[in-house]
Amino acid sequence: MVVKTLNPYSSLLSGYTELRVQENKSLNITFLKGNLISNTMNSNSGLSARVCKNGSWGFASTPEFNSENVKSIIKMAKENAAFLNARENKNKGSFFKSDFSYEVDFGTKKPRLSKNQLMEFTKEIDYYIEKKYKNLSNRLVSLRFLDMEKTLLTSDGASLYSMLPRTSIAVKLTMESGGEPVELYEIFGGLGQIEDKFTSPQELYEDIDKLYEHLRRKNEGVYAKAGLRDVIIDADLAGVLAHEAIGHTTEADIVLGGSVAGEYLDKQVASPLVTMMDIANTYEGEPCPVPIYIDDEGTKAEDVTIIEKGILKEFMHNKESSQHFNVKPKGNARAYEYFDEPLVRMRNTTILPGDSKLEDMIASIEDGYYLMDTGNGQADSTSEFMFGVVKGYEVKNGKIGRAIKDTTISGIAFDVLNSVTMVSNDMKWVGAGGMCGKKQAITVGMGGPAIKCKVNMGGR
Repeated sequence: MVVKTLNPYSSLLSGYTELRVQENKSLNITFLKGNLISNTMNSNSGLSARVCKNGSWGFASTPEFNSENVKSIIKMAKENAAFLNARENKNKGSFFKSDFSYEVDFGTKKPRLSKNQLMEFTKEIDYYIEKKYKNLSNRLVSLRFLDMEKTLLTSDGASLYSMLPRTSIAVKLTMESGGEPVELYEIFGGLGQIEDKFTSPQELYEDIDKLYEHLRRKNEGVYAKAGLRDVIIDADLAGVLAHEAIGHTTEADIVLGGSVAGEYLDKQVASPLVTMMDIANTYEGEPCPVPIYIDDEGTKAEDVTIIEKGILKEFMHNKESSQHFNVKPKGNARAYEYFDEPLVRMRNTTILPGDSKLEDMIASIEDGYYLMDTGNGQADSTSEFMFGVVKGYEVKNGKIGRAIKDTTISGIAFDVLNSVTMVSNDMKWVGAGGMCGKKQAITVGMGGPAIKCKVNMGGR
């Protein structure tokens, strides 16, 4: 456990300085066809300091937290900033000041399960699948958790203590079809430790049964027809599209690197039905998958309206980029490990719900597809994307038809959003959130409603 306050060291923070103590704990227990193939628990903790002098940054870190190291790390960061300032001479002014303080702890108050109990919990899920579904050629069950605990203090007076845990249970089921494997994979869980997320393995059985039914239908499914098609993109896939293909293009450091979004500010980039936000911590009174109250630069976290009724309104910023664009930062600077510097990152990115019912959206399609989940994909700073689709169905004459085999969707994300004609009135966060790999990994939340649009489908 890290210390809950760094206030005793406030007198050492002269100029612009950030001081952070952090510990990340992770666990992975994985069974493959009943065999334990992973049983690991890791902890990574330490101290870092970051100093800015006239726009030049100095950073230093150490794995040992004590009073002497606090002094030496701050001194080293200051020396690094002074060294760079002497050569760069950026001569930039002061940053937007934030002195907000917050303490939040999503850790369980219940007795913790032992390592053996966690293994038995995971093994019981595996046994349920083995006993009930004899025709599977392979199965994988994996229990994972990540506890991120940090304390922050800045020279502006901002302070934070946060404990943000995430628990996930991944299940992958595989069948054979004509000698080829057909598989589906789903992750259950989210914010919180396992004692609060799952009271027993039985809670997952209904969801596993649904996953198996999707797999069975996929095994008997057909290949999608290639071309520009009318589709409904369900919340899981819509969330990934929003994050990967739109969200990254509107991160200010990527905008400054030449992202296409830099040309679109205050212009129409999507259908008027589309409002897209990066939500800081709370949606409709409930914590988001990754609730951020203060970022790792000490900035109070606020919601960012990226697109409002089709108009691109805001970028996501750290202190440096907000200074460049002369706007207020809203808490998008985040670091994954104690030895990482904060980068401009998303938190909980989503398209907001509309007015349509999902059943009416399906009924409106004569010949198209209902696309539910993605397995992998890529996007670039032009918003061009290609995602694999691993779960989906035909829609014929307004009704769900046969399942489809693995396929792809591709296009320009802003073009896809301009083609949106219906947005469902429900909101769904992707179960366990996700991890974003921009230079350093970080936990993110994503989700949304279903959207009806046009997209390029891959064929066989």
